[in-house]
Amino acid sequence: MGLREVWRLMSRFNSSKRTNIILQHLRMSKHTDAAAEVLLERKGCAGVITLNRPKFLNALNLSMIRQIYPQLKKWEQDPETFLIIIKGAGGKAFCAGGDIRVISEARKANQKIAQDFFREEYMLNNAIDSCQKPYIALIHGITMGGGVGLSVHGQFRVATEKSLFAMPETAIGLFPDVGGGYFLPRLQGKLGCFLALTGFRLKGRDVYTAGIATHFVDSEKLGMLEEDLLALKSPSKENIADVLETYHAKSKIDQDKSFILEEHMDKINSWFSANTVEEIIENLQQDGSSFALEQLKVINKMSPTSLKITLRQLMEGSSKTLQEVLTMEYRLSQACMRGHDFHEGVRAVLIDKDQSPKWKPADLKEVTDEALNNHFKSLGSNDLKF
Repeated sequence: MGLREVWRLMSRFNSSKRTNIILQHLRMSKHTDAAAEVLLERKGCAGVITLNRPKFLNALNLSMIRQIYPQLKKWEQDPETFLIIIKGAGGKAFCAGGDIRVISEARKANQKIAQDFFREEYMLNNAIDSCQKPYIALIHGITMGGGVGLSVHGQFRVATEKSLFAMPETAIGLFPDVGGGYFLPRLQGKLGCFLALTGFRLKGRDVYTAGIATHFVDSEKLGMLEEDLLALKSPSKENIADVLETYHAKSKIDQDKSFILEEHMDKINSWFSANTVEEIIENLQQDGSSFALEQLKVINKMSPTSLKITLRQLMEGSSKTLQEVLTMEYRLSQACMRGHDFHEGVRAVLIDKDQSPKWKPADLKEVTDEALNNHFKSLGSNDLKF
């Protein structure tokens, strides 16, 4: 509907009340079209972002990023918007990651989408981190890769018993991006390094215990939590935190369950303290326990290049700011797009689904320091800038 048609419609109504109703309808319909991939709505005191691709587990694409970013910036400046909530439609996933199949397939036709997607995704990750309004991610269901980037940098992250967290990128010839080089080394001990190299999945309350989520709420109470947040009148950050804390304190599911990795944490801290992937593998082999050998089996299936990139990414990221990490990760993303393993990983896992990627090089020994250094090289004028 163009501007001319809007004014024609308005001219039929003398009442300013009716005019306001029409304008409100037009504003809402722009954002709440059922077919839209992302819904952007003002509700109560909040701006609400709903990732709306449930058939694709709310996988994030460039079109969604280009809608979320400017709206986030508008709400941040709007004095009537006191908080921002982001959630996923469908109940199965918050967001299962970036729509990487599209990115890989676009290489044949249009290389630019790989530049635009990662650049704009990382800009959004940074905008979430620096957002001046309380940002609440309801990470109910599958939350991986790009979905972690949409949540973990926000002030509040609410997990439920249905939450499933993972950074599985080494299995597709990539690396745990979206600021993984920043938040993973800041988890307890060497947990982040373990999660990054193995793609180990955390479920339910463990997502909170690990420090990925800030709160845990039973999923049946999630709707009530959202209603209570929206009903707040001009809330402060403390008011919002109080509501989240109240729901967290009342959550009962798996309340007394110990962290799934608790009995292994001392060993994980020891094994993954090594400075090279080869040493980590040696540590696992020498340990010989069933848990160690299980992780060894997993790591041996991953892209050797991805493993080496990831370990260095986390080591360097541990002392960098988020913006510095995202700049580093943009360089890495573009190197991976030019290489073999990412496209082979997408083929094996998402296209042919044979789960048998043929990595090049296929052996850690063949991933040279020179090849690794090239991944981290500046892109000059094409670098990501904030």
